[in-house]
Amino acid sequence: MSDWSEGYVNGIDYTYDYYRELSPLAAKLALLNAGIACDSGATGVSCELGFGFGASTNIHAAASASQWWGTDFNPAQAGFARELGRASGANVHLFDQSFAEFCNRSDLPDFDFIGLHGIWSWVSDENRRLIVDFVRRRLRVGGVMYISYNTQPGWSQIVPMRQLMTEHAEVMSAPGNAIASRIESAIEFVDALVDASPGYAAINPAAAGRIKKLKEQNRNYLAHEYFNRDWQPMLFSEFARWFEPAKVSFACSALYSDHFDTFNLLPAQIEILRRIPDVRFQQSVRDFVINRQFRKDYWVKGPRHFEAPERKIALRAHRVVLVSEPDSIVLRAGGSLVEQDLPEAVYRPLIELLADRQIRSLGEIEAGLQARGISFAPMLEAVMVLVGKGDVASAQEEDAMERALPTTTRLNQYLIESSTGASRVRNLASPVTGGGLHVQPFHLQMLLARLKGRHRPEQWAEFLLENLVANGAGIAKREGGVMSEQESLAALTDEAHSFATNQLPGLRALKVVD
Repeated sequence: MSDWSEGYVNGIDYTYDYYRELSPLAAKLALLNAGIACDSGATGVSCELGFGFGASTNIHAAASASQWWGTDFNPAQAGFARELGRASGANVHLFDQSFAEFCNRSDLPDFDFIGLHGIWSWVSDENRRLIVDFVRRRLRVGGVMYISYNTQPGWSQIVPMRQLMTEHAEVMSAPGNAIASRIESAIEFVDALVDASPGYAAINPAAAGRIKKLKEQNRNYLAHEYFNRDWQPMLFSEFARWFEPAKVSFACSALYSDHFDTFNLLPAQIEILRRIPDVRFQQSVRDFVINRQFRKDYWVKGPRHFEAPERKIALRAHRVVLVSEPDSIVLRAGGSLVEQDLPEAVYRPLIELLADRQIRSLGEIEAGLQARGISFAPMLEAVMVLVGKGDVASAQEEDAMERALPTTTRLNQYLIESSTGASRVRNLASPVTGGGLHVQPFHLQMLLARLKGRHRPEQWAEFLLENLVANGAGIAKREGGVMSEQESLAALTDEAHSFATNQLPGLRALKVVD
């Protein structure tokens, strides 16, 4: 492992995933619901530390009127991210510097929003101190920090096994073996060890299930999640002490389902937490109740708390839009407890109102549902739950949309044209939501066919089949085997017509494609 990696896994790519929590606009609704004023939005100055391949940074830069800065120490990842930035022409400044180099640059602006996804758990204490000092110096008063990290007690049973895997990768693999090979061997070893009924597994029964699940997960993700030299799940109270010098305060969870106790807690648990006035201790106890493994939170420097009437005014002005096909929305949701059915009497009228995909403020939605006897509180909860499920998203103001349209158009064209490559970004940018939307790989290739002048679904299916044949690939049958070319064309044609009827109108309404 080379010195520049500072103990962080290299030699195997991280994922190209997109994280909507890194959007300042996504933070705004969560903060308003928590009763906290939020000035950072689509037109601020933002930063992501440890951006990976830069999907989130570039989508948010292209899809909003904001300026984005960031760094990722891995030059291959930073190079790809900068490629996306050049394609969009967005106001984005990306570097392949260490935190020590980047955080001490003299040309950095102050930021309205600073985001870190996962990276806190995988870096050394020295880098953590650099991050805290960076937030202290560069986050503006009233600014928002998004951070996610591995937390206790959810990792408690697997920590010894994780250490055993990393030790196996270091001492049991042949010199020069690639990290992917070392990971595979380590997983096979601990799986065999658990099957041999060690005493550890007997008193930690959940560990066996976790090991079995590892075998099914993406190896690129596992490399970065489990095999870094520095890896530390942290109690909430310990994390909060780290950030005391930065003068930021916990505001709310970035997981929208966390805002509603009925999805996460039993009545007796709610009562215990209600009796705890200290926010830090309450969050620590909540993590034990839920057995939380991963936190996603928003913190604010100098939060301004609304009075109840002021909060309602701000919420009523907030705008949202439907992003899923109305008929595809499943009225079930869950948090740490089992999934629950969502009340049809509230959710169906809300979805019907939003089905035309017009942007509406929460005040307009409230007015539209009054005749159905739905008041503000259940309407707000339903909107928040649907946002958390990915069926609804916050919407930008018109001027921000207009400014973002050229950059999203260029970025989306680049991503669509790259869609035949392996392991690439599978999200496109929307100037309406200021964020990204997941698009299935086959649908990306149908959009590519449209770009190439093939306008009918039958032509899209032919285009996909040509690519499959050229790559020696095929479509698997449910009963086993591979479809013939004739069967494949029929299946692809059906899928193309479904895409034209269901998904494409939504993508056009959200200005993802024309």
